[in-house]
Amino acid sequence: MKQLGHNSDFNEDKELLQLASTGDTKAFSLIFHRYSPKIYSYALKIVKSATLAEEIAQEVFVKIWNLEAQLSEIANLDAYLRVLTRNHTLKVLRRMALEIKASRLMAYDYQEDHNETEEYIIFKDSEKILNQAIEKLPAQQKLVYSLCHQEGLKYEEVAERLNISKLTVKTHMQHALRFLRNYVSTHTDIAIVVILLTLLAEKH
Repeated sequence: MKQLGHNSDFNEDKELLQLASTGDTKAFSLIFHRYSPKIYSYALKIVKSATLAEEIAQEVFVKIWNLEAQLSEIANLDAYLRVLTRNHTLKVLRRMALEIKASRLMAYDYQEDHNETEEYIIFKDSEKILNQAIEKLPAQQKLVYSLCHQEGLKYEEVAERLNISKLTVKTHMQHALRFLRNYVSTHTDIAIVVILLTLLAEKH
């Protein structure tokens, strides 16, 4: 594939966008075949999943097609698609993270035939990294984190149980979460980071 920086490619993109904006399916098909491998590769670098990257590439082009008349207003198609792909990919990852967060306890009830599903594998990877990070917390932070995040207690309930102030509980949690976020951000790829950071949202 040629670099978009070449004037010939840039001008051709503009012409194809203009035609596609009028509903020309042939022009849109040319855009699709020119850029779908690039979008797929970019998404794959982020999600580390061929199936998910392929779905993202298809969804990105559905978004592009739905722009219709606005297609002619795109100044730089390569840059536009890159930003659109990145934003959509992160949106997909956040959605996965929320789904996993909402049903993470169900993962323990998965039957053997579910053990190789993509969501389960990502969940287990994220769980392993998070547990490694938790083990490195100072004892008091680890205890407070466990009570708040793993047992679901509120700050005031933890304060009462440990006979410390609510402010102390909150401080321990803030330090623990800061450490855990930094740890997972440097020990895994973006897909798992997004999931873990969603799981590590501070509770009150």
